[in-house]
Amino acid sequence: MKALVINCSPVRTGATAEIVKLVSDQLSVKYSVKSICIDDYAFAFCRGCRSCHDTAKCVMNDAAVIEDIMHEYDEADVIVSVSPSYWADVPGQFKAFIDRCTPWCNTHEPHATIKPGKKGYAIALRTGPNMPECERIISSIEHFYGHLEIECVGHLGLTSIEYKEDVELRKQEIIDFCSKI
Repeated sequence: MKALVINCSPVRTGATAEIVKLVSDQLSVKYSVKSICIDDYAFAFCRGCRSCHDTAKCVMNDAAVIEDIMHEYDEADVIVSVSPSYWADVPGQFKAFIDRCTPWCNTHEPHATIKPGKKGYAIALRTGPNMPECERIISSIEHFYGHLEIECVGHLGLTSIEYKEDVELRKQEIIDFCSKI
């Protein structure tokens, strides 16, 4: 069984990356784990041309980059998206990726697909104490999963995490969450 853990942040060394590392380490006991950072991929914003609604293919020159990421989704049995709060939602880089996944969106036919039976998890973190902001991020990720027909199975909201050192204080909570994946 394979797990994909995604750093939805453009920061490869911060608190989100620290959580991705911890989750990856915990899941490696049960799964073959691949971790990726959304910022490792360069792609443009969706142009909203809707060509993919008729063809299930993106017409943009960098479509192969999105297909590479979607290949990772296709190969995984479990997907864990770890996202910080950028103004109460997922970072723009991850949102741009979601927009570019329109060829795989199940609201139009034809649409591209990934293998069925995947389980999706979301972890949201933010610097302040407001849990509803984490819930909004989780909702965005779960909405995305729904359109890819990934079953949403669990989520975790983490408040008051600004620096990677803050993750240590929540380590057991994250380990406990991972034990259910």
